[in-house]
Amino acid sequence: MSIETLQLLKAFFLGIVEGITEFLPISSTAHLILVGEWINFSSTEGKVFEVVIQFGSILAVMWVFRQRLIRVIAGTLRRDPVELSFTMNLIVAFLPAAVVGFLFIKAIKALFYHPSVIVVTLILGGVIMLWVERRRKPGVAPMVVTADSLDSITWRQALVIGLAQCLAMVPGTSRSAATIIGGMLVGVERRTATEFSFFLAMPTMLAAATYDLIKNASLLTQADSLAIAVGFVTAFISALLVVKGLLSYLSGHTYRAFGWYRIALGVVVTIWLVTRG
Repeated sequence: MSIETLQLLKAFFLGIVEGITEFLPISSTAHLILVGEWINFSSTEGKVFEVVIQFGSILAVMWVFRQRLIRVIAGTLRRDPVELSFTMNLIVAFLPAAVVGFLFIKAIKALFYHPSVIVVTLILGGVIMLWVERRRKPGVAPMVVTADSLDSITWRQALVIGLAQCLAMVPGTSRSAATIIGGMLVGVERRTATEFSFFLAMPTMLAAATYDLIKNASLLTQADSLAIAVGFVTAFISALLVVKGLLSYLSGHTYRAFGWYRIALGVVVTIWLVTRG
């Protein structure tokens, strides 16, 4: 097998990993870092590769919610009170991460981008997820649900979700996990919190990916363009399937399985780090 073919296979694999993990509460950053090191994926524009394939995931979630997205845009332009309120909630939720990311992202990356940090955040996030879901059980001091649709979310709940999203800048936390659990903690129903997290991902991921792409544009070379294209397409297709599948899954399930997965993965990574020396 030629080096070029092997590189394309690795790009294909990483695209699938990105698409699957981006919208599940298990941290796409952690999986890309760990899997990328495991398969020894190297690219002359490695950072750009990870950035560009994120656009595939963004496009997927936009496609799934295209009808509501069109309605939101059209309703906001004609100043429909329901859609205008939803748009304002998205802006309120988007701003905290935008401000914190603009001011502190370099310092955050310098401090926290390490496998040991990923282990801690994976396990801690899993424990918190299990705790939140336990409180949803009948008779266990259940949390009161005050928002069971996107249009019933208040600006205060949106602000808390936005603040929670800032935690996702630490690798291993997961943007999806932080926003979904943050929403559930302030009374947003599980599926509604998930849908709001998907909508919030659109401006957040689009802004972050565009900024990183502009910053690293000089690293782009034609040699790896095919690998980037492969990663983009596979990320789009796999993210499309995951978003639809997760919404269907939540009709009769909780996030407990993902909590246990995070804990198990954290333990496996710990063992791998120790044995690697």
